[in-house]
Amino acid sequence: MNIKKKLLTMAILSALSVSAMAADPTNAEIMQMMKEMKAEMADLKKENENLKGEVSDVATSVEQVADATDEAIKAQVKLSNKTTIGGYGELHYNNLRDRKGDANKDEIDFHRFVLFVNHEFNDRMRFVSELEIEHSFSGDSDEDSPGKVELEQAYIQYDLTQKTSLLGGLFLTPVGILNETHEPATFYGVERNDVEKNIIPTTWWEGGVMVEHEIMDGLSTNLSMSSGLDSDGVDDSFKPRDARQKVAKAEAKTFAYNGRLKYTAIPGVEVAGTINYQDNYCQNEIAGCGSATLYEGHVVYNKDNFGLRALYAWWDIEGSAPKAIGADEQYGYYVEPSYRFNDALVMGQDIGIFGRYAVWDNSDGSGSITDTEYQQFNFGANWWIDKDVVVKIDYQIQDVGGGVSQELDGLNLGLGYQF
Repeated sequence: MNIKKKLLTMAILSALSVSAMAADPTNAEIMQMMKEMKAEMADLKKENENLKGEVSDVATSVEQVADATDEAIKAQVKLSNKTTIGGYGELHYNNLRDRKGDANKDEIDFHRFVLFVNHEFNDRMRFVSELEIEHSFSGDSDEDSPGKVELEQAYIQYDLTQKTSLLGGLFLTPVGILNETHEPATFYGVERNDVEKNIIPTTWWEGGVMVEHEIMDGLSTNLSMSSGLDSDGVDDSFKPRDARQKVAKAEAKTFAYNGRLKYTAIPGVEVAGTINYQDNYCQNEIAGCGSATLYEGHVVYNKDNFGLRALYAWWDIEGSAPKAIGADEQYGYYVEPSYRFNDALVMGQDIGIFGRYAVWDNSDGSGSITDTEYQQFNFGANWWIDKDVVVKIDYQIQDVGGGVSQELDGLNLGLGYQF
């Protein structure tokens, strides 16, 4: 007998009892009704205990499948919503000692706060954007403000076919490992590695047009024509990071052309190479400054818990002006092995450890009169509290040439998220 039937029986017995008492029932009749009600209550109690056990089992099953269905639900929401938002952020603490002088670094900084806003116009056309606030705040009213508000992406992408798409607007240059994918939960180390920061230079975006094409499964290419770098010459030592225009009234006397070939057919493997060429590295504004070509290649390998990243990048800048100070040749490379312990802590939390050896030099040409090479070791750990939330720690050791005024060793701590 289920619960509804038992409750109905009790209600009928109660009604009968009232009716019987109204007709002056005998003591025997009253006792019989009481016994029947007591028996019904016992049955209800027993069934309630069984029901609690069943609910407990169901709760356990629900908890087990909740994580598995979470991503499916998110995917369904994305399909049903034409406009989606996302983002990431990272808080850094740096405690670094200058072994060559007194330029120590002791600071805490909310380095980046980023929002993505994307919109699907139809099955073939979409809008992608990325807006970033660096160093917490920015404003003309505060001369000491270290912050910036930057638009890193804002483009329209149109699928010409299932394998070919065309995009136009503001986009990240397809080069290196971090330039397109740099959310804090996707890489090791508190700070982005210095080779991709100083040589590539991440984060690097331009305005223009690009064609993306999948040649075959696991083999794709990107070809773009866009605005380019604009070096101020000796003022910025022809460093590519300082030559970024960020598409803010950017000089466009000459253009840049970028081509990348990427192979990902083997699970866990990425092999890619990029060539970026621009007609004039100084936008025809400095005598003795010519064309510039960046060559970049990298490998990403992930097998079970083991990971490896390796990258090499090299600039060849033409002209007597960069050659005079040795900036006509600039290069960098790094090797980064890692190991990730899955479910190392409770609730499926992962811990990963890594080491990185990096070398870079922004003045390696024959005209350089001093040694300006950097060598840096980093080792540390990432703790993924959630797959999208990470706590980071690493220790860095620098060894620099005689032409470099700072040599920073010390501790970095970070907290990052993405959604």
